[in-house]
Amino acid sequence: MTAQTTEPVNCPPLETAVVRFVLGFGIEHVTPELRVMVSRVLRDQFSSQVGNTRLPWSRQVRALVDAQHIQGRSRIISSLQQVSAADAAFINATYAHGFEYDEGHRPSNSHPGSCAVATAFAVGEEVGASLDEVITAILMGYEVYARIGVLAAPDLMQRGFHPASALASFGAAAVCAKLRKFDAETTLHALAIALSHASGAAEYASTGGSVKRVHPGIGVRGGMMAADLARAGITGPRAFLSGVKGFYKAFLQREPAADAAARFGFNSAYEIRRGGFKRYCCCGANHAAIDILTAYAGRLADIESVSLRIPRLSNTMVGLVNTNTYTPGNIEQVQFSLPAQAAFALLGYGNGYGAHLRYLEGTLDMDLVLATARKVQLVEATEYDKRYPGKFVTEATVTFKDGRQETTFVENSLGTPDNPMDEAAHDAKFLELTVDVLGEARARALLQTLHALPSDLTPQALTALAAAEAR
Repeated sequence: MTAQTTEPVNCPPLETAVVRFVLGFGIEHVTPELRVMVSRVLRDQFSSQVGNTRLPWSRQVRALVDAQHIQGRSRIISSLQQVSAADAAFINATYAHGFEYDEGHRPSNSHPGSCAVATAFAVGEEVGASLDEVITAILMGYEVYARIGVLAAPDLMQRGFHPASALASFGAAAVCAKLRKFDAETTLHALAIALSHASGAAEYASTGGSVKRVHPGIGVRGGMMAADLARAGITGPRAFLSGVKGFYKAFLQREPAADAAARFGFNSAYEIRRGGFKRYCCCGANHAAIDILTAYAGRLADIESVSLRIPRLSNTMVGLVNTNTYTPGNIEQVQFSLPAQAAFALLGYGNGYGAHLRYLEGTLDMDLVLATARKVQLVEATEYDKRYPGKFVTEATVTFKDGRQETTFVENSLGTPDNPMDEAAHDAKFLELTVDVLGEARARALLQTLHALPSDLTPQALTALAAAEAR
């Protein structure tokens, strides 16, 4: 199918605006500044994809794909194996989100990069797209996903859905429509059918479940299936977002914002500018507290208690709403427990990739972690949700055994857009995740290429650089 400039007929304003955005977005919209931002997302995504291939659930998903092997032209990351685009995107999105270390978009409480990057490279390799076409699709897909998500936040998370799963179907459908050059009607139906694939509950944060790692892969596969169905002639509801039983009414029991359609303009603020990169290997709602409490590592013997005042949104994600906040018994609960992460920081274990690998290996003293966690009191401060909407702000009061108190407030944790990691720190994170898998020379070559993103490089050549088998 060839791309058209016409809009879908008999379509509400919001849905028309989304389709117009998908069809009209081109490389001319990727300014030098935005290209650098795409480069940062790519570096964060590729490093998480490569590094997380070692994790047990990643190996299980890879075994499943291998058992169902469907030959194709799209590469599984860190491998030279080529499979169907749907399989490659599914497993690479799963790898990307595999250990709570991938980029995040705070305003939508989600991870658009895991969807947009995995889908764009898989479909780009399938159709023989240029690297610039893949970059264009990544930015466009990121924006569709994130802008739909911002209109749903914070309600989507607070109602118990996992946005990284529920939103990925829309992002993946948009990327497929762009790279496969759908016309307006087919693009509309791809996005509309994606509504039927939007799902994913956040119960993993309370009682665990490694399926959480697979949620972006599940959403991506659903969005790609939606595109396939639309290309085959299946139709979806034209008011899939704004209808009386569309996404916002069905999932959130409310209408989208009055200015929703206007947010899909080409001159609107790009949501990728509001993305961030994690310094710590756990849910972002923990990070402000970690920033504060890391300074107290080694002083635990002098501390009587720690009080953490947090927004309702943080309390929903990593606080008292979760059943096992003070008694985490698996890795998902540990990464979504603010008391446990506070204990990691206070004990000097650190909150990075290595500390959580040690948890999986059983080499951390979890009895000591749980005892330390009991020193941490969580207080829901709903005024923070109003004063700092969408932010995981934290006020920590440390009370010492001699009666002294120290109070610190963090609005923007390290790695957020208002307090970003510098390039050196981001590159160090990349190498931390990739060197053991690819070897130092290959990891540094991949990093250099992702910084440069030369237009004459093919997507296939770029994914080949990330193949451990080519060492």
